[in-house]
Amino acid sequence: MEISTDPHRLDIGLIHHYLSEQSYWARAIPRTTLEKALRHSLCFGLYEDGHQLAFCRVITDYATYGYLSDVFVLPEAQGRGLGKALVAAVMAHPDLQGLRRFALATSDAHQLYARHGFVAPAKPESLMERYDPDIYLRSL
Repeated sequence: MEISTDPHRLDIGLIHHYLSEQSYWARAIPRTTLEKALRHSLCFGLYEDGHQLAFCRVITDYATYGYLSDVFVLPEAQGRGLGKALVAAVMAHPDLQGLRRFALATSDAHQLYARHGFVAPAKPESLMERYDPDIYLRSL
């Protein structure tokens, strides 16, 4: 197993297929939208025997804030601790140390992130968002 942040190693087709067809958070994301997002993120790929098995990205200014996004392990590779290894690599990355706030959103993986210090917001009343979960579906 190898984890890399080299953007040239990313299997964009695999990432797009998973996010657009299998994820609950990015269903129908256009490939051009994904490609733009990848260009402006610190991306992590997890590889075994040259094949990408997992992915995530961090949207960050590298100084004060990071947002962990699009974390997935292919279904056939789940249950082997790859997600844990991938998130551990993100949290250990030298460019992501000392961030004042590191955030994420999840519907089903709270335990995975809790082991890395993620908790519910201390002051949820101070957080606001604009959220449009069907934006990609409307563009079809």
